Amino acid sequence: MRSSVPTPISPRNRDGRTPGTHRVTLGVVIASGPAENLPPPAAARRFVGGDTARLVWENELGGLTYELTGHDGRRFLKWGPADHAPRFRAEADRLAWAAAFTPVPRVLTVGGDGTHSWLLTAGLPGGNAVADRWHADPRPAVHAIGAGLRALHERLPLAGCPFSWSVDDRLALIRAGAALDPREWHAEHAHLGVAQALRCAADPPAIDRLVVCHGDACAPNTLLDDAGRFTGHVDLGTLGVADRWADLAVATWSATWNYGPGWEQELLAAYGVAPDPERTRYYRLLWDLGP
Repeated sequence: MRSSVPTPISPRNRDGRTPGTHRVTLGVVIASGPAENLPPPAAARRFVGGDTARLVWENELGGLTYELTGHDGRRFLKWGPADHAPRFRAEADRLAWAAAFTPVPRVLTVGGDGTHSWLLTAGLPGGNAVADRWHADPRPAVHAIGAGLRALHERLPLAGCPFSWSVDDRLALIRAGAALDPREWHAEHAHLGVAQALRCAADPPAIDRLVVCHGDACAPNTLLDDAGRFTGHVDLGTLGVADRWADLAVATWSATWNYGPGWEQELLAAYGVAPDPERTRYYRLLWDLGP
């Protein structure tokens, strides 16, 4: 994820804690804009070359994302410990597949050496939708997020998509992962407790429309040009086939936390769909439990 000041907020962190939570099966990964511009680790410098490196994202499990800028343009290096390798490979596979249909980062290399792992991608035009200028004037960004998400859903073909983000698959990962902690959930769900939350999650609404979902449709993962037009998407590590409301529920939630209340309807209008409170409630609960 590309970051800008102010730090973008993920729907899992609305209460002033470190923004940008991303849950993995081994627990919760807290990610945020960095407090300082730390240089790349020595082992990562072979990817930097003569470029200028700027740390734009970090998480508490040792994951770092650097923007590398040089005469050939921009690249982005995701760097982490060896156990990040499966997630980097999963994202690389999804980017390689999606690149034929919609603007996403081009994979330059992905790998690991038993101690570290990495994913290096080419940069896309534009900046993320939570840059300062869009906080000051959210309407163009909100519209671009909705329109960009609709474009993604229309362009990525269901036929032949090898990736799933289905309710069944997500619930299987949740049940196989770390112990759930309601204290980490949104106030809408924390009162349920683990057993009741899982019972609710096991009773999904009927599918509205199957699409290839982004998998993390938070505001920072949409890129905009200077005119506020959608230019691409980043962070597609959980891309897969699911009901479109799996993305829409999170996109509208993220708009609220990043820009303030009142933007959900405008995002849905830009996407071209009427509100669906039942599906929105369900997929926000599922997101809180873990994507």
